[in-house]
Amino acid sequence: MTPSAPSVVRARDAASLVLLRRSGQLHHVLMGRRARHHRFLPDFYVFPGGRVDAADSRAPVLTALRPEVEARLGARARSLAVAAARETYEETGVALGELRGGVLLPALDRLEYIVRAITPVSSPIRFHARFFLAEGDFGDAVAGNGELLDLAWRPIEACLTLPIADITEFVLGEVAQRLAGRSPPGGVPVFGYRYGRAVVRRSRAARGSKR
Repeated sequence: MTPSAPSVVRARDAASLVLLRRSGQLHHVLMGRRARHHRFLPDFYVFPGGRVDAADSRAPVLTALRPEVEARLGARARSLAVAAARETYEETGVALGELRGGVLLPALDRLEYIVRAITPVSSPIRFHARFFLAEGDFGDAVAGNGELLDLAWRPIEACLTLPIADITEFVLGEVAQRLAGRSPPGGVPVFGYRYGRAVVRRSRAARGSKR
């Protein structure tokens, strides 16, 4: 009997937010380390973020996404952007928007959509992630829910020396190129895998959720 091929896990929609602030001559990024008990990327340093919840599509917002950003994201634009802001507030205490009655109203117009990434099909836990960027004066205080350890603002160069995944390294590189005014031509980069190796392509059009 021929053994059946292992089923491919469906990638779940997720969103992460790169918070960027300037301190002197350097730009700092907020990152933290995932605890050892996490099934996905334990002990790796990551940007705040997580899965999209069903309620994200209905959550009230302070300001909407800019039209050009929404067009690049496609049908789930609002849910993805809200998830990025919500998860960031939960994990770091940084509110991108306003708090009213303890509820975050995200300012989605502050978000730039910079990278899309899909976990390898061989992974038992898969995400279809969109990475956003927001720059501003966010202050020093961070107080999350404990999901991210060693949470701190670090220069981009220092972040690259931490234990990070290849996609995190790629996103940091994209941010550094933007800051240097050297963004590659083309649309939003799509970071994925082919035959076990990381590949990057650039797509101007938004894509759906099928994979």
